Amino acid sequence: MIGNSSGRAFIGSFTSAGGRGITAAAVDRGTGALTVLGSTDAVPDPSFLTAGPGGTILYAVGESAPGVAAAFALDGDVPALLGPVRAVDGDAPTHLALAANHLVTANYTSGSVTALPVLADGSLGAAASVLQHEGNGPDTGRQEAPHAHQVLADPSGNWVVSVDLGTDSVRVCALDPATGALSLHSETSLRPGTGPRHLAFHPSGSLAYVLGELEPTLTVCRWDAAAGRLDVLGETPVLPEHEAADDAVRTYPSEVVVAHDGRFLWTANRGHDSISVLTLDESGEKAALVATVGCGGRWPRDLTLDPSGQWLYAANEHSGNVSWFAVDAETGVPRHAGSVEVPAASCVVLV
Repeated sequence: MIGNSSGRAFIGSFTSAGGRGITAAAVDRGTGALTVLGSTDAVPDPSFLTAGPGGTILYAVGESAPGVAAAFALDGDVPALLGPVRAVDGDAPTHLALAANHLVTANYTSGSVTALPVLADGSLGAAASVLQHEGNGPDTGRQEAPHAHQVLADPSGNWVVSVDLGTDSVRVCALDPATGALSLHSETSLRPGTGPRHLAFHPSGSLAYVLGELEPTLTVCRWDAAAGRLDVLGETPVLPEHEAADDAVRTYPSEVVVAHDGRFLWTANRGHDSISVLTLDESGEKAALVATVGCGGRWPRDLTLDPSGQWLYAANEHSGNVSWFAVDAETGVPRHAGSVEVPAASCVVLV
């Protein structure tokens, strides 16, 4: 067991690419450093994780076909499976979130979203409902069908938002806490071909930032929680124009993170293998690219900001490591401070 002086990190990975499953690590809050404690491969390809309230339970998707989800108890150094591994009734779940007493998964290959009940002990029940997305986009290689890539609860807790790369859209859904029934409430179309992947909310709860994977762009949106409506305000590039247009090295942005005080925003850029730094104006409606720095590895699939806002972590899938960065409080520019080997790393969750 680790002491209370340290935090904990849990790192997802692709077991099909040599990953260890879910790796547990101790976090030194003073230096940001990670020290690996152990791992579990109880589910295949646990590419994305999320922690339950209080940090005592961890949830994982298994990005397999058919896809699965699982709960893990965190009362030891290494996560221990809690209850049965559950089918999500969809293929290749890539993301998950807790909402309205349920775990919700985004199933990439199937283009659907699934809700599974969270039981009293934190384990998962069988899938309660599946909401199928419809549509496609202009990129025939990547947008031939719906591809749900992310789900998350909005800041009000009243809605589930799903980001679909295949349909260039963001859907707002209602989730019945009693039955787990998912229903489509509204849908916002983004510029065709941008391939939206992930979304992050501004700390005010009134804005959202949608990161494109197929084009290195950030779409700024106004979020109306009362109406359950997302409205596009504008777009900002996340790479310098001459680098974004480099045909030799195509960039596939993966993750967007907003500073806790709403002053900065960071994106991870695969291919370019960088972290972009954008400043946000006082309103949060205007984002401006100010710098890019190396990600400390190759193919950064995920970015995570620690609760203090001092440390930023990048999960570098192809180089098989997690790097940490000290964030400059004045400029928002991250400075590389260290890394640890984690084969096929895909995400970092801090508890």
